[in-house]
Amino acid sequence: MNSNDNPFASDQGGYGAQTVGFGAAGNGAAQPAPAMGGAPAGDLIKDTTTADFQQDVIAESRNQPVLVDFWAPWCGPCRQLTPRIEAAVKQAGGKVKLVKMNIDDHPAIPGQMGVQSIPAVVAFHNGQPVDGFMGAVPDSQLNEFIAKLAGASKGDDKEKAIEQALGAAEAALEAGDTGQAAQIYQMILQQVPDNAAAYAGLAGMLLDAGETAQAKQMVEGAPEGIAESVELGSIKARLELAEKVAGLGDPAELERRLAEKPDDHDARFDLAQIRAATGDRAAAADLLLEIMKADREWREDGARLELLKFFEAWGPTDPATLKARRKLSALLFR
Repeated sequence: MNSNDNPFASDQGGYGAQTVGFGAAGNGAAQPAPAMGGAPAGDLIKDTTTADFQQDVIAESRNQPVLVDFWAPWCGPCRQLTPRIEAAVKQAGGKVKLVKMNIDDHPAIPGQMGVQSIPAVVAFHNGQPVDGFMGAVPDSQLNEFIAKLAGASKGDDKEKAIEQALGAAEAALEAGDTGQAAQIYQMILQQVPDNAAAYAGLAGMLLDAGETAQAKQMVEGAPEGIAESVELGSIKARLELAEKVAGLGDPAELERRLAEKPDDHDARFDLAQIRAATGDRAAAADLLLEIMKADREWREDGARLELLKFFEAWGPTDPATLKARRKLSALLFR
């Protein structure tokens, strides 16, 4: 679907190198004492201590990946590797940081992490160790390792940007700015064509605007990876409901029938489906709940089963779903 069809218009790979085992004395990162006023975390390359490890590595890795170089003054390969790591980190332009820890002065953390030989380099991202290598690896392997780690950070930034964009689209819809919401959804899909939330959001807007054929075309042409997603499942349920409603007749006639005969549950049931298809969700739910109050066994509990279909079509967090669920619970367990 392109902008001309829009009625609203106004790899992260695995890391290379030999992986360090973290299971000698525990699973995952060590839990040292909180930072006690170490150097500012803004430095690209720095030394750390046991006391400052939490701030310099764990906390800082939530901003960008942090490499920890475990070394010792007596280690010849360490003296070869450290300058090359420093050069590679500087070349990465701030996408990763380097923290060096002298294991002779600070043995607790490398011991807890199961570091058994040096040089050992461990990469932390989002507060956790994600990969590492041992030994003075060649420059090509070192550069590949850092590039992939920087790529992981980029991927996280992209995810955050998409989450923010989806939130902006929802806010625009709540404010009634359908044109802005549609543009945001399309922008997301240009970057990530298989984003289920944006794809379903745009298809749902088409349904709300009465563009049922276009919405159906979107669902049928959905990328394989999201064709069975929960988000598109909701749109499919709405489409099925709309197709069913098409043959139900005139709502004014159904209301006349109910006025003449209040226990005409067939008319009430059909009217509920029409109300749901035209967006009056509260009225649709109340009509089905009225049937249940009068006759729980009508059509073998058909009113309740249809209401559950409504919930699926509207989504679990929709205000109409939440309100009707409370009423349904009160009715079932009174």
